[in-house]
Parts: sequence; structure tokens; C-alpha cells
Amino acid sequence: MAMLMPCDQFPEMEIALPRGESISLPGDVSDFWAYVLFYRGGW
Repeated sequence: MAMLMPCDQFPEMEIALPRGESISLPGDVSDFWAYVLFYRGGW
């Protein structure tokens, strides 16, 4: 996937959360701005 540029649409994806829940992006974000941080974990 190419890097997102300013004004690009965020791709739709579903992310599994640690407690067994999931979130759909960008659908579950109600604000115009949002930060998404992916933490890979310890090496």
C-alpha cells in the first residue's frame, strides 16, 4: 500500500482490540481528526 498523503481518504479496516472487541476505521471515528498508533510490541 502506498503512503497516505494529505487529503487522502483513510482506507477502511477493522482492527481487533486486546479485550476481544474491534473497531472499524474510519467508520467508528466521529471527529474530523484522529490519530492511529500501531504498537508492534516488544522485540
